[in-house]
Amino acid sequence: MENGAQSPRRLIAVFESPVSEMLFRFGVELGFQTTLVEPDPARLGGTPRPHGDTYVRDLSAAAPDEHTDILLTDHHRPEIGALLREALDGKARWIGILGNPRHEGPHVAALRELGVPEVEIGRVHRPVGLNIGSRTPAEIAVATLAGLIADRNGRPGGFEF
Repeated sequence: MENGAQSPRRLIAVFESPVSEMLFRFGVELGFQTTLVEPDPARLGGTPRPHGDTYVRDLSAAAPDEHTDILLTDHHRPEIGALLREALDGKARWIGILGNPRHEGPHVAALRELGVPEVEIGRVHRPVGLNIGSRTPAEIAVATLAGLIADRNGRPGGFEF
């Protein structure tokens, strides 16, 4: 962008979860415009929680563009294959899914079943964020947001400058 201006930061968290709540809490302070995509409105019941700047039921309504980072916050949901395929077909800058990096994520098999080519499956980041030993939803959100900022700034993250 001209005059050193930064491109807009957009973050779409797919699925209501403790991690998505922390992503939105911290993300707003870091300048992200946030959107929650939750296909199942029953999961939004109970005590009011932060749902980002916008809440929608499907990814197309979130209108991801080239400034958008998309993160699926639950790798156990049956919708992951279809949602990731839709994200891969779009313009998103970055796409990731949470999960244990020691095991192949279930998204890989889900995308293969849908006929998604391996090169496209490889665009889905996992693990996500910086390796800080995250365990809690807040730590996962901090590591993820720090990783996204480093990636946007062309930096490796960590202590190397």
